[in-house]
Amino acid sequence: MSICIMNAFNIKNTQVPISGAKIRGSKYTGQSVKPLPIHILTVGKTRSPGVQLIVKDYIEKLKPYCPVYDVRIRSNPKNSTEARVQIENEEKGFMNFIKSDDWVVMLDENGMDLRSEEMADMIGDAGNKASSSRLVFCIGGAYGHGMKLRDRANLKVKLSSLVLNHEIALVVLVEQLYRAWTILKGQKYHH
Repeated sequence: MSICIMNAFNIKNTQVPISGAKIRGSKYTGQSVKPLPIHILTVGKTRSPGVQLIVKDYIEKLKPYCPVYDVRIRSNPKNSTEARVQIENEEKGFMNFIKSDDWVVMLDENGMDLRSEEMADMIGDAGNKASSSRLVFCIGGAYGHGMKLRDRANLKVKLSSLVLNHEIALVVLVEQLYRAWTILKGQKYHH
């Protein structure tokens, strides 16, 4: 199922010359995009104060564009030492939250490598699908995601070729969501 959806995810780039330089844009820049509520699901109990401050700042910056919700899934709820059990139990938390009409993006080190403009296109594509009610990003714990979530995800995306701690991945994601919306609106945050 996810392979078909990934193949249907069509990324186009436009080249717009500005001051002699070429800037890549989104196919939706300047167009109306349905602002789906964004839910960011992360595994974890507590968050470092610095990370929480940055996340809160970007969520505040995103308010004019769309509602964003920071949802925490309990990390290793059964306190197991087995990685498989941790993944399965964390996955239950993700799957209990996800609705059938959600557009689900799983962050994964083996996912698609998107540029910021392509992230904007993905948000536009999800917003323009009549059947989508929410855009849900899933950031897993130390051992990643389980097979049910992998099968359910509409898209698998990597934020970096480096493996990122889930808190750092969250910071990168909220900044990229803000950047994507400024690209969609044609604002100058992204040069």
